[in-house]
Amino acid sequence: EVQVVASGGGLVQAGGSLRLSCATAAFTFDEDAIGWFRQAPGKEREGVSCISRSDGSTYYQSSVKGRFTISSDNAKNTVYLQMNSLKSEDTAVYYCAASTRCSGNVTWRSFWDRGTQVTVSS
Repeated sequence: EVQVVASGGGLVQAGGSLRLSCATAAFTFDEDAIGWFRQAPGKEREGVSCISRSDGSTYYQSSVKGRFTISSDNAKNTVYLQMNSLKSEDTAVYYCAASTRCSGNVTWRSFWDRGTQVTVSS
């Protein structure tokens, strides 16, 4: 059973920063990849960033590249998403999910009803 829980959201002004945390289960190859997703009101869920916990490879959506940084503390079984220079369009519910790898046709497993709200005021 997947065990990923996102936290750390909040209200921040445009240009500000937030750090999201994703508490995960201990590493297994079935859950090597931890991804961050977001869903804004009226929009489809989209992938934001992903990290391979085994080799540290990272991936970013173009709109967040240079502003967001994903990292993994494997000793703490926690993946972080540092979000800087936040914009109003970053406002969404953010989720973390686990899969076998970041790219390709994979199935993401998460508690899709347990996201964390990020609101950026302009």
